[in-house]
Amino acid sequence: MDIPGFREAAAALRRATGVFVLTGAGMGVASGLKTFRSDGGYWREKRVEALASRAGFEADPIFCWTWYNERFAAYAAADPNAGHRALVELENRVPQFFLATQNVDGLQSRAGSRALVELHGDLQSARCTGCGYREPLGAPFDVARIAHACGGKLRPNVVWFGESLPRDARERAERASAAADVIVVAGTSLLVQPAASLARVGDARVTVIEINPDAGGGPNVHALRTGTEIALPALVAGMQGI
Repeated sequence: MDIPGFREAAAALRRATGVFVLTGAGMGVASGLKTFRSDGGYWREKRVEALASRAGFEADPIFCWTWYNERFAAYAAADPNAGHRALVELENRVPQFFLATQNVDGLQSRAGSRALVELHGDLQSARCTGCGYREPLGAPFDVARIAHACGGKLRPNVVWFGESLPRDARERAERASAAADVIVVAGTSLLVQPAASLARVGDARVTVIEINPDAGGGPNVHALRTGTEIALPALVAGMQGI
């Protein structure tokens, strides 16, 4: 692959004993999914930040669920792409591997990843705001069922703006990041959390591979400025050919 930094990145993966991967919305683009801020960050003239918040849900839970149901349908119609499948292959090749995704689309799990945590929850289940009851969703949520028996409301099982990441998920990702000698950041920016802290940019003990058309790079970062569906399969294939 004729991309600056590619051979060095593939060589680092070949030598790796522990790999930590962090993925974001860019992973789903080749599957036909829009990023969170597509369409200017609005949906039906409402900013997505207002929809993806506890305040937005409490103000109009039916409208909020209508938006999430639209996303659920898009995710269900999408298939994992070559980037998702390459990460499954990478998991099979390195001694220690862990993947943390910020996506709620379920595509990485459907691709076959096992050592996986979903940092921002998932849109394949709902949970109660009162008692914490959870249930899987095999279809878009029936908005007539928002009220739960305990007096709470059934909400999407995702992390909203202003909420903390689930403690167990965050701690598992932090441990895997700390133990890795190669970190792959795919489809998300190193300028925002949790990527900024989990990627260990500037730590000479780790090699960071950043895959993003707008990758910024850094002192210990190989910036591959292309799509994840292109770079990830090429990296996995390149592990054998160096």
